[in-house]
Amino acid sequence: MKSFDELTSQELDAWHRLRAANPALDSPYFHPGFAAAVHEFEPVRVAVSRDARGEVASLLPCHRDGALLRPVGWPGADFQGPVRAPGTPFRPVELLGRGVRGLEFDHLLEAEGFEPWIVSRRASPYVDVSGGLDGYLGRASRTGKDNMGQARRRTAKAERAYGPVRFEADTVDAEALREVVRLKRAQYAATGAKDYFAAPGRQELLTKLLHTRDPAFRGVLSTLRAGPHLLAAHFGMCSGGVLHWWFPVYDPEYAKLAPGWILLRELVAAAPALGISRIDLGRGDDEYKRRAKTGESVVCQGLVTRSPARLALRRARDSLAATARRSGLLRDLVRKVKKM
Repeated sequence: MKSFDELTSQELDAWHRLRAANPALDSPYFHPGFAAAVHEFEPVRVAVSRDARGEVASLLPCHRDGALLRPVGWPGADFQGPVRAPGTPFRPVELLGRGVRGLEFDHLLEAEGFEPWIVSRRASPYVDVSGGLDGYLGRASRTGKDNMGQARRRTAKAERAYGPVRFEADTVDAEALREVVRLKRAQYAATGAKDYFAAPGRQELLTKLLHTRDPAFRGVLSTLRAGPHLLAAHFGMCSGGVLHWWFPVYDPEYAKLAPGWILLRELVAAAPALGISRIDLGRGDDEYKRRAKTGESVVCQGLVTRSPARLALRRARDSLAATARRSGLLRDLVRKVKKM
């Protein structure tokens, strides 16, 4: 393992080459630009493996937290896994040792070599936006079409009530980004979710990404306003034709307008001009994701460990969390188990 800033130009070139050779790795999370940005605020280590010829065969960027390794960007990494060409062998257990007793993952792409340690799988919805709004409506479910139609009508309603509606698909606006963080933190507090931005460097990471304007990897901030009011906004990352839906927010004061749907509709319509063909919505059971999606991928949760007891405990924790999601009655207990 080596620090991200110790990677050679040959290893960085291999990162780009291996990613380009594997269509499954088109998410911006797999671009070295993401690891580079995170490394400015939290140390990133990279496991580099080589083949018999000495060529780079795979790279896995991660963080070390005591005896655990976790994927780069944890806990905000919605896609995880080694960067490698399809079919390249990978033995994650070889990362254990020298004080490392486990490699935890919660959004791992289906990956050969990890099967013994996968304890659960969950859907990660996406929206195919090729062809813009017309193309999407031709693929969307009935509920997706209905919500887009309602969003169009609510746009007119917002304009009558608050003033002209303005949508900016990709704006470098530091003040708007601060408002995204403020609204997101208020949402975390209202729902009892763990505050992602409580940890040092997280807000600064988004600011860094906002000002990253490389066409191959960049932050994307989209805003929806009516008159002087910010109704909704979203901050995500884009690489190639893929936009990752990362931090969507809306002002609860305008909740009756369902501004999140208005924002999503505008973004789908703007997708061709932005060069976007897919929006990854990220893992989750949110109703709007179920309604909006045109398809889904699968991400895995688990723990690479040599300890059967630790793996069994992880299985029990995930099983309990799944039950809580279904029933809504065990949420507090799940949080206590996770803290343990």
